[in-house]
Amino acid sequence: MLIDPKAAKVRGVAKLVKKEARRETGLFLLEGPQGFREALERPKLVLEAFATEEALARHADLFTKAKAARIEVQLVSDAVLAALSDTNTPQGVVAVCHQFDVSLEDVIATKPKMVALLSQIRDPGNAGTVLRAADAAGADAVIFTSGSVDIYNTKVVRSTTGSMFHLPFVVDVDINETVAALKAAGIQVLAADATGDSLPVLAQDGSLKEPTAWLFGNEAWGFEPEILALADRVVAVPIYGAAESLNLATAASVCLYSSAFAQNSVAR
Repeated sequence: MLIDPKAAKVRGVAKLVKKEARRETGLFLLEGPQGFREALERPKLVLEAFATEEALARHADLFTKAKAARIEVQLVSDAVLAALSDTNTPQGVVAVCHQFDVSLEDVIATKPKMVALLSQIRDPGNAGTVLRAADAAGADAVIFTSGSVDIYNTKVVRSTTGSMFHLPFVVDVDINETVAALKAAGIQVLAADATGDSLPVLAQDGSLKEPTAWLFGNEAWGFEPEILALADRVVAVPIYGAAESLNLATAASVCLYSSAFAQNSVAR
C-alpha cells in the first residue's frame, strides 16, 4: 500500500491537476468510480489507477474489470488519495488517463448532424455540463475554441460524469477557422444569444432539422460582436417567467434538445 502523500510517485501524479503538466505529459486525472467505469469501456486510455481499501470493496466489479484489462491499480491510504484529488470529499479512486481529443477535420469527416461549439467558456462546471447535455441530446461532437477552459481540468472531467468518453471532442481551435470549416461542410451555425430570433420560431419553420452547430458564448459577456457576426443566425431561448436570464448550461441544453427533437422527428 502506498501510504505517504509526500512520496515522489504521489507528487508526480498530483502535478496533473495543473494544465502545464497535462500539456507536457498528454495525461490527465480522472476521479470517481463513475468516470472510471466509463473509462474502462476504453481501457487503452487508462494508464494506471489508485484506490483506497474501501473503494476496492465497494466497487469490486470495477477493479475486477480493470485487472482483466491489465490496468495496474495501486492500493493507497486515504491521505494519499486526498493528495491526488482536488475535492473535499474524494470518492476513493483516481485514474491516470491518456488525453484523447480529436481534430476538427476528424469530426467534419463524420458528417455530423449536431455539434456544440463552445467559444471562450471559462467555467469548468458549465463546460462539463454542456458536454454532458450534448451527449444526452445525441450530439455528434463538442468543440472547444481557444480561450475556453481545458477539458482535462479535473473539475470539467468530473462534471461530465463520464460523458466525455461517449462522443468526440475537439480542443483549442480558432473560432473563425472553425466556423468557416463547419459552414463549408454544409453545417449551419446558430449562435445562442438573447438578442436573436425566438427558438420556437426556428422549431416551427423547420430550420432545426438541418445539420447544426450551436455556438455558445462566454458566461459573463456572451459574444464579442465580431464572433456573433460569424453565425448564420442568432437564436434566443425565450423566458416566459420573471427570471432575468438562464444559466449557460441550461440554455445550451434547451438548444441542443430542440435540435434533437427536430432531427429525430424525421428519418436521419
